[in-house]
Amino acid sequence: MDPTLSLVHALQERISRCVACPRLVSWREEVARTKRAAFAHEEYWARPVPAFGDPHARVLVVGLAPAAHGGNRTGRIFTGDRSGDWLFASLHRCGFANQPESVRPGDGLRLDGMWITAAVRCAPPDNKPTTEERDTCHPYLVEELRLLPDVRVVVALGGFAWDAALRGLAAAGAPRSRPKPRFAHGAETCVGDVTLLGSYHPSQQNTFTGRLTEPMLDGVFLRARRLAF
Repeated sequence: MDPTLSLVHALQERISRCVACPRLVSWREEVARTKRAAFAHEEYWARPVPAFGDPHARVLVVGLAPAAHGGNRTGRIFTGDRSGDWLFASLHRCGFANQPESVRPGDGLRLDGMWITAAVRCAPPDNKPTTEERDTCHPYLVEELRLLPDVRVVVALGGFAWDAALRGLAAAGAPRSRPKPRFAHGAETCVGDVTLLGSYHPSQQNTFTGRLTEPMLDGVFLRARRLAF
């Protein structure tokens, strides 16, 4: 087996067994017991959600955390919720995904040149991790960055992910930027050999209001492609 693939998979397996944050463990399991009516017949994953994609990625996407009835249900990052619908449709249009939908593991989806991860690996109540939970999960992102040496572009979906990416890159050995670059949609900054791009998160709060449109999201990923390849 490809040694990079083996190491990356070993990390994801370790992440999926994490029980370091009691509040998140309790919440993810409670959601799996009560379920949403539309998914009442499904068995929820209810564990930390592994990252997903091409282990030789040149573009790394960082989100906030899995959705309670999305990744926490399906076991794949950004899969099974409206945010994921927007994200994977854009990745397909921009040439990173072989299909526009992500329904569940085993649905045939493949990513080319991209790895998708999150700052926090468990679904948090109200989609708001605590500072302590953020910091507990932080080493996983740092380890991913070290195991993905081909990454040239990091796309942060939202301000929380932007801050996590900056901290992760610095911990992985990149020089710290001073002053700290500010998040905005379309923001772009060099962090050592990596370019960090910002995008509004494809949450319903942003997509339903028109704060984030399909052309805006596509523009970020097309820029990432131009920079990375």
